[in-house]
Amino acid sequence: MNGKQAAGYLAAEWVKDGMTVGLGTGSTAYFTIEKLGERVAGGLKITAIATSKASEELALKYNIPLLNASEVDKLDIAIDGADELDSDLSLIKGGGAALLREKLVALHSDQFIVVADGSKVVKRLGAFKLPIEVVPFCYEWTLHTLRESYPVPFEVRMKDQEIVVTDNGNYIVDASFGRIESPQQLAEELKRITGVVDHGLFIGMASKAVVGYENGRTEVIEGK
Repeated sequence: MNGKQAAGYLAAEWVKDGMTVGLGTGSTAYFTIEKLGERVAGGLKITAIATSKASEELALKYNIPLLNASEVDKLDIAIDGADELDSDLSLIKGGGAALLREKLVALHSDQFIVVADGSKVVKRLGAFKLPIEVVPFCYEWTLHTLRESYPVPFEVRMKDQEIVVTDNGNYIVDASFGRIESPQQLAEELKRITGVVDHGLFIGMASKAVVGYENGRTEVIEGK
């Protein structure tokens, strides 16, 4: 069992009968959904909201009952991955272009558990490019504002020579900050830029992190 699988499987154990669960997106969250599917097959009764079309398809494959947001005010628990996490459980997310839905689900959950392999743990955020979700309309202007505001490289995310479009119909701009000295300040500043929908900084949201290592060992880091 590799680190991602170990972390994903262990986090699934926090889900109890009768809970409403936020299902994350990405390679580690995949294993949480897989494990929950096994538990549902064994009799676990849960309902869920998925943070991406990919996670929704995986949940349906494992017969995990899905809800619409109109059917529930709050989730009992959300389990999702991270592209980086520090000792304060501040995160960078959005490598899979699902950051907006992931943040909505995390903010509306009583408990938000992060799952990651050991390579994602860092002393300070920023080596991973920070994803910023922007509206397509006049996105060039938003990109210009970002470049004027911060002296770092910004790139519109591309795949197969086409702009990546999120499940919400928006674009992703990846920012190479390198080292983010004040994540909270940057998070607040980015949200004030017109054209920016949201960003991949998740500050003060995670209640705990489950980190898995290549030897199969897991570590649980509690939020402060």
